[in-house]
Parts: sequence; structure tokens; C-alpha cells
Amino acid sequence: MWKNKAVLTVSVACAVVLGLSACSVPDSSGAGSENIAANDSTLLGIVTISATDANNARVIEGATEAAEAAGWTVEVVDAAGNADQANTAIQNFVNKDAGMIFNLVFPASSLGAGLNAAAQANVPVATWGGGAGKGIVVVAGDGAPFAEPATNAMIDAIGGDGEVLALTYRTGQVCRDREVLFDEMMAEQAPDVNVTKNEVNIPGFLQDGARYATAWLAAHPEGSGNLAVWGCWEDPTLGAISAIKQQGRTDILTYGINGSSTAIQAVQDGTLTATVFEDARAEGRTMFEETAAAIESGDFSSRTVDVPGILVSADNIDDFLAEHPEALD
Repeated sequence: MWKNKAVLTVSVACAVVLGLSACSVPDSSGAGSENIAANDSTLLGIVTISATDANNARVIEGATEAAEAAGWTVEVVDAAGNADQANTAIQNFVNKDAGMIFNLVFPASSLGAGLNAAAQANVPVATWGGGAGKGIVVVAGDGAPFAEPATNAMIDAIGGDGEVLALTYRTGQVCRDREVLFDEMMAEQAPDVNVTKNEVNIPGFLQDGARYATAWLAAHPEGSGNLAVWGCWEDPTLGAISAIKQQGRTDILTYGINGSSTAIQAVQDGTLTATVFEDARAEGRTMFEETAAAIESGDFSSRTVDVPGILVSADNIDDFLAEHPEALD
């Protein structure tokens, strides 16, 4: 059933600093990566779960920069968290004879119709944080390791006793995997810490973060122990911070992941305790370059892009910005 499979996943793995290992890549020796022949189109179609999310926007910027430098045209569809819209967008790009298609964050398991259409038309697909599923030859880069340094920092800060508000998002594979890692780490390292979970929406994650935090703060007044907010990416945490500020609370630790410019600024001003910076522009550029190289060579064996994540807190913000001034762009 894998004959003439046309879907290539350029896997965006995520080795992280602080002694963490790179994400592992499944064995790609199975059938499906041979006999792939892309067309001569120079249209890159990008389907994103949220074009307004900072990290998705950075991936798009990096991919667009690389594609346009190579003479390609780029079209972006914001599926706004809706898998049905994402499937339709992929099918529309196939109908436009796209030369390659990128999926940003939607789980591959929710994109069966789109990926099947791409496979039948011999259009290579690169996925960023999409996970494994039908129609994917090989996938890695679930994004989970970026959660490890932030979660470790939070556990170290609150110790073995406290309360955590965890803001999750289960439509996106990256947040699913980060939540799984968060659960494992909390169970192993902080089993006595009580975790309250609330799932945010796309769009609406800032508002949801603020709303859930308001209710959680009411149940956890000052003096009620070690308190922290954790977000599977930092935008919901930034929403929670707005509620924390409104109530004049200074006793809440706050953690996020991805390192948007807004988050880096929040670390600077002391409202965000820590985030993990992900160089998503570099990931987007490399995704295009690797997919284009595969088309050029005809070698569609799996490949992995490893871009380190960096924990950014008050302890290293100045040194970090000296090395990465682009993080504020």
C-alpha cells in the first residue's frame, strides 16, 4: 500500500541545551521513500495552525525568505486551528500543482484527506511539529523537548510542594507532546504538586489564559504556597500574566516555551519568569532547503533538522540578547 508514496516529512527535531539529547528519528528503512517524483512547480504552499502565533509566523518568515531567494512563490493559509480547513487547504494546494507543501503543527493523524491528495499527486510535504500518522513516511520533531528546560526550571523553583496552573492546547501535536512530557516530569519529580489544567483555544488563547488565571488566582490567594503558571507555549501564559498584573500579584512564577519577542521582553521586565527560545526562522529556512534538496536529488529518505532551544530567564537575559539580538524582532 506504500507504492509511489509521495509524502516527504522534513522532520524538525529539537535538541535542547542543558545536557538534553536531540529528538530521536524513527528508522526510515521502510518502504515509501523511493519512487517519489515531484513536479516542476515552484509554488510552496504553507498551511499553518495559526499565522498570528509568533513561532508559526517565524517559521513562515524563514521558509518564505529561503523560498523567494530560490525563485519560489509562497502562499500561506491560516487554518485557525481547524483541521478540516487544513485538509481543504492542502487539497487546494495540490490542485494548484504546488511543488511542496508545509504543514505547521496540525497532527498528521488529522490530515488524512490532505496528505492522501498530496501523495497521489506526488507533492512532497514537510511537517513542523505534526507528529506521525497515515501518509507520513517518517516523522520526528514533536517539539516536546523544548518543554523540558522550562518545566525543570519551574520544578526547581517551586520545590516539592505547590500549585501549578497548566495551560494546554490539544488540537496541535506540539502542545500535545509537550503536555505529555510535562505530565511525566511532574509525576516523577514533583508528585505532591497539585496541577490544575485548562485548555485554551486558537484563536482566543490570550483571552483564555487571562480568564483561566483569574479563576485560578481567586482560589489561590497570596500566602497559599508556591504558585506557578505553565503554558505549552508562552502566549497563554502572557494572557495569564495580564490577569496577574490586574490583581497586583507578585507571588506567581510564570513559564512559557517558544521565545517570541513579546515573551523575551516579558522576561526583561520581570513579568515572565522564563521561556525557551526556539529559532523558528532557522527551522523554516532549513525545512525549505532540505525539501528542495530532496526534490533536486530525488533522495526522499527522511532527514532531521536539529535547532537547539535556549532557556531564557533573568539570570541570562543580557547574555542571550547579546548573542541573539534578533529575538526582539
